[in-house]
Amino acid sequence: MDLLTSHPGVFAGGLLTSLEISAWTFLLATAGGLVLAVCRIAPSAVLRWTARLYVNIFRNVPLLVLLTLFVFGLPEIGVLYPLFWTVVTAMALYWAAFFCETVRSGIRSLPRGQVEAARALGMTARQVLTHVVLPQALHRTLQPMASLLIAVILNSSLAAAVGVTQELTGQTVLLDQRYAQPLTTFGAAAACYVILTLAVGRLATRLERRLVVTG
Repeated sequence: MDLLTSHPGVFAGGLLTSLEISAWTFLLATAGGLVLAVCRIAPSAVLRWTARLYVNIFRNVPLLVLLTLFVFGLPEIGVLYPLFWTVVTAMALYWAAFFCETVRSGIRSLPRGQVEAARALGMTARQVLTHVVLPQALHRTLQPMASLLIAVILNSSLAAAVGVTQELTGQTVLLDQRYAQPLTTFGAAAACYVILTLAVGRLATRLERRLVVTG
């Protein structure tokens, strides 16, 4: 316990970096997933095939392999940019495939009559998508999206494996190497992840209940 109280900044700084990685990954993956989901249901066979190929590739590659490929492979072909954003980019590309399938499942769960009614009212295909289909699909997939956010937060720890030592797991490893107290250091890190994921789950439940009431 003395170790934890004497190094509060280590865990606070590591937690902040983990949250930054998770937040940027979630935002970019959500945007990419929405685009992919729209492509999956598009009239164009080329768009559907391209999006399906993307999803099948990225969902079947281990995240750590993808991170290693980006961090250590891209410099070999002359692509250089900050390590933090390399990790975020790789994680966002990976999770976009999962977000795509989550949103698509929400779209497929909508009654077809709603789309037909919107078209009968004179809405364009774009208006139907943005005002009818996507809002309801996202509402229906709130809990699965929260589960994906939890997965993003937990898997942000893999950033430490490719050199982002500023995040929570990386800072914990450095602290343990210095003081050799794995039970204390990794126990504290585990507690941080538990608190974060429980908070996300609780927030998603409350938001879902509020949407049901207001809806």
